[in-house]
Amino acid sequence: MFKNYLKIAWRNLLKNKGYTFINVGGLALGMAVTLIIGLWIQDELSYNSYFKNKDSLAQVFQSQTFNGETGTGPAIPRPLEKGLRDGYGDNFKHLIMCSWTNDHYLKYGEKSISRPGNYMQQVGPEMFGLNIINGEKDGLREINSIMLSKSTADALFGAEDPIGKTVTVSNEHKLNVSAVYSDIPVNNSFNDTDFIIPWEQYLANNEWIRNAEDQWGNNSFQMFVQLADNVTFDKVNNAIKNVKKELNENTAQFNPQVFLFPMEEWYLRGSFENGEQVGGRIKYVWLFGVIGAFVLLLACINFMNLSTARSEKRGKEVGIRKSIGSQRGQLIYQFLSESFIVVLFAFVVAILLVLLSLNGFNELSRKEITFPWNHGVFWGVSLVFILFTALLAGSYPALYLSSFKPVDVLKGTFKTGKFAGLPRKILVVVQFTVSVAFIIGTVIVMQQINFAKNRPVGYDKEGLIQVPTFSQDFVGKYDLMRTEFLGSGAVVEMSTSSSPTTQIWSNRGGFTWEGKPDGFQEDLAWTEVSLEYAKSLNLKIVEGRDFSRDFASDSLGVLINETAKKYLGMENPVGQLLRDDDEEDPNPPLKIIGVVQDMITQSPYEPVKQGVYVYDRQDNASYYNLRLNPNQSATQNITTIENVFKEHFPDIPFEYDFIDGEYGEKFASEERIGTLSGVFTALAILISCLGLFGLTSFVAEQRKKEIGVRKVLGASIFNVWNMLSKDFLKLVIISCFIAVPIAYFVMNGWLQEYPYRVILKWWIFAIAMVGAMLVTILTVSFQAIKAAKANPVKSLRTE
Repeated sequence: MFKNYLKIAWRNLLKNKGYTFINVGGLALGMAVTLIIGLWIQDELSYNSYFKNKDSLAQVFQSQTFNGETGTGPAIPRPLEKGLRDGYGDNFKHLIMCSWTNDHYLKYGEKSISRPGNYMQQVGPEMFGLNIINGEKDGLREINSIMLSKSTADALFGAEDPIGKTVTVSNEHKLNVSAVYSDIPVNNSFNDTDFIIPWEQYLANNEWIRNAEDQWGNNSFQMFVQLADNVTFDKVNNAIKNVKKELNENTAQFNPQVFLFPMEEWYLRGSFENGEQVGGRIKYVWLFGVIGAFVLLLACINFMNLSTARSEKRGKEVGIRKSIGSQRGQLIYQFLSESFIVVLFAFVVAILLVLLSLNGFNELSRKEITFPWNHGVFWGVSLVFILFTALLAGSYPALYLSSFKPVDVLKGTFKTGKFAGLPRKILVVVQFTVSVAFIIGTVIVMQQINFAKNRPVGYDKEGLIQVPTFSQDFVGKYDLMRTEFLGSGAVVEMSTSSSPTTQIWSNRGGFTWEGKPDGFQEDLAWTEVSLEYAKSLNLKIVEGRDFSRDFASDSLGVLINETAKKYLGMENPVGQLLRDDDEEDPNPPLKIIGVVQDMITQSPYEPVKQGVYVYDRQDNASYYNLRLNPNQSATQNITTIENVFKEHFPDIPFEYDFIDGEYGEKFASEERIGTLSGVFTALAILISCLGLFGLTSFVAEQRKKEIGVRKVLGASIFNVWNMLSKDFLKLVIISCFIAVPIAYFVMNGWLQEYPYRVILKWWIFAIAMVGAMLVTILTVSFQAIKAAKANPVKSLRTE
């Protein structure tokens, strides 16, 4: 019986090629979008799956309150390690201190490369379950050892065995390669950790880290833990919540709350607001999950509409089958079988579409998703997906077609009824409601991105590059290199800074000044710079003056930004002093010599943070900031700069970043979401138009005799076009009025996450509505005009 159903279904599909193309094409597009979104979601949800112990791994976070506002992050003080080991050690299987991931220069023989890596305590590789493919598993046992990722070892040693070889780190320390581990996959934390060095080496080489052993206010470190067996995160968090206040009364004023942040939540739920966890990238998982579900629904609606629209053509078939004894259940089974064949065929086409588009999608989304050919779970889920889609798409047509009365359809007196077309109209409204809402959402996302992009940056990022200086070789050579670079003609100004132009690496407090309110807890973005910093960035001085080589006292001078002026409550800040409130070992007071225009260093969607720019007396910065000569090409400038660099630092690889590119990365996540939303919206509209095109063709076919009569009586092409188009246009207008309030509510809620956000304008919704109506008119017009231009003699000829 089932074989017979399949034969009939296949014949029906071949007999109606246009219907089959629209149905299969629409379903294939919808399923392809859903499959790609499903693969993307699976990749997001499987983040950190490389770490076998991820369910018991966590990072130590803390929340601190400054003037009523609570900030949360992973930066912790070094003495917290001893506090947790001594007081709560039984709760942990492992507890390690770790540096931040930073670039370092690695040299072997004549080969020198720059790679990111970490300093880590000995059990770190074991705790994270790194796959050691060569050398010792306990690779951090010796203080002068280094573990390398496979790609880094290959880059340095090629075909040589790296174990036991000596690598020079940052042109200073010679370390022996003790182990090589597999590269950590992209969709995991620590994927950019290309080497690991013992924590003891970090302590030995940095006095400030050794001195931080008892500094509870120095939050410059990271700590990771693995829970002991039969211990829960909630239990440990309740125990350690106030440990910092208990161990150090000086930090109590900031109400520090220590807690463990589980690894499984780092990526998707890593956002905090005023001390509370408020989600993160999980919102994008939900967003694309909803988009995928709706796109599939649109494709299924096409199938339902086209199947029921063809009801009169299938009516006699149903009547004959019922008259010779077919039960309604058998007919439902037959029509569901047809649905299954269409969906199965569409699924095969969808896989082909996914394979063709996967590379482009990976490039767009910055993923490395591969098609899971060998994953049994995928094919199992796919089978369920096919059956679910077949049931969703075929259930209504099956129930509708199987309900026909055989007497009526065989006598030719079958009427579809006054409200027979109502379900189809409702489904068309649903389709275009979703499509219009997608259009509005995509436009608002792109508007928000452009709004932030057009926000004044505060400095001139064009023609500005930064060169990392992560080595002691650069210390004390600023004046020399500035003279060399300026003399080369490729650079018109140069400065140094302790953090990149587009980021804040350090925050400080502990100052007093005239008029400081009692109990005020300052939190200042702290950047150490050379004298020419403002000049090299073209920062505008709005009050006072810039640093100058003519004033020796500027070694204790400081520039503040406009936000800091308001934050510190200074009406006339120039000349005022910022004093260190450390009574035991105070630093010399800093004198404010000028106020610079606010510059965006963090998120362009957030307010500018109060910042101070202090003269770098140690000449130990992290970056050179070079303003390129605008009268020469960038390529020529870079080549000249590299030659000068290599003359003085031959053993250090020359690397640079354009600041405008680094700044553009701040929009990368939102731009990817906006672009992907735009692509999916376009596909949703295409699927809806396919369905509309099919419906129009069937309506034109059903009314061809009426059209013929009207033409004989003198109806124009416009009259016929208007007759066929107006009903569909009405449905789309209804869709618009439903979609607009829904889209407004959803997108207005999304915008509330951004302090700097676009104001929703009426024209955004108007454009979406007009666009939807134009697309409808264009889609319907093809079939309507074709029907209107047909020869009435053919349509009126009797059978």
